[in-house]
Amino acid sequence: MVDARNAAAPPRADADPSTGELVQRATEQMSRLVRDELALAKAELTQKAKHAGIGAGLFGGAAGLAYFGIAVLIATAVIAIDIVLPLWLAALAVGGFLLILAGLFAVVGRGQVKRATPPVPADVTEGLKADLQTVKDGFRNNGNGHRSGGGASR
Repeated sequence: MVDARNAAAPPRADADPSTGELVQRATEQMSRLVRDELALAKAELTQKAKHAGIGAGLFGGAAGLAYFGIAVLIATAVIAIDIVLPLWLAALAVGGFLLILAGLFAVVGRGQVKRATPPVPADVTEGLKADLQTVKDGFRNNGNGHRSGGGASR
């Protein structure tokens, strides 16, 4: 015989959820939160890697231009010693221009590399810290509310 008091009854609307239900909800929400935070971390790391790649490419371009600038300056010195004509002045101007351009590339590349460091996803880290604090505060408030909310008046 089934006892009527033990039969499964639908939960009342005004009843507090059971501990099992709360744990299940918390587990589902934490899983969703972790998945979302990981997706955000992936997006942030992809962006930082892109900036690092651009910066490295610009540094490579700066090195190549500096190499050619030095080669032109050396050629200019040879031309200036061998033949004193306006040709050396043109070579000197080209070499100087290439070195200035290399300097500009290096400055822009340095800025790109700075934007990519540190490689730790700072936005996600801060988000996780905030989420953890919210969960802690929720447990503290929930625990205090249950202790003081269900007793007889004093």
